[in-house]
Amino acid sequence: MLLNEKLKPYKIILGSQSPRRSELLHLLGINFEVKTQNAEEDFPSNIDAKDVPQFLAQKKAAAYINELNNNTLVITADTIVYLNGEIINKPTDRNDAINILQKLSNNRHTVYSGVCITSAHKTISFTVASNVYFKKLTFEEIEYYIDNFKPYDKAGAYGVQDWIGLVGIEKIDGSFHNIMGLPVKELYEQLMLF
Repeated sequence: MLLNEKLKPYKIILGSQSPRRSELLHLLGINFEVKTQNAEEDFPSNIDAKDVPQFLAQKKAAAYINELNNNTLVITADTIVYLNGEIINKPTDRNDAINILQKLSNNRHTVYSGVCITSAHKTISFTVASNVYFKKLTFEEIEYYIDNFKPYDKAGAYGVQDWIGLVGIEKIDGSFHNIMGLPVKELYEQLMLF
């Protein structure tokens, strides 16, 4: 049985405004609607960094508790960039984006994406990690990317699918789509088991 047949009984909600997550879910051939709820994106200070995105994905899923019925399935996700013991969030402004990309330049960082699949009767959540190796970026490359691609809605101030990914990433260990914000292969496998 193919996934789109298996999910026919469900109304699928993607709890994310990310156009990249929508694009990736569409590529799976899933019919869904985007519906977002407000959920605070704070987490306990003693939580391990690799557990943060799954914690936040579960927290986002909890905001849909009143929407769940026998045929509703909600998919929520969160992604963080982790470098040298520090979680790198979305940039606050141009200078912050420059600083972030200078930190990532000539360095390896890890992208963690947490996903939560929730129905009225069941919840599955998981985390996927990918390592990204950037070449040494010039200041001109960083400025060009920020000014032309405005990555202010992206953790780590970059999109792997953007210009900076094409010219700046030397190597990836793990899932490319995870770095985009949705580990599609793992999501597919978990939905097939759901």
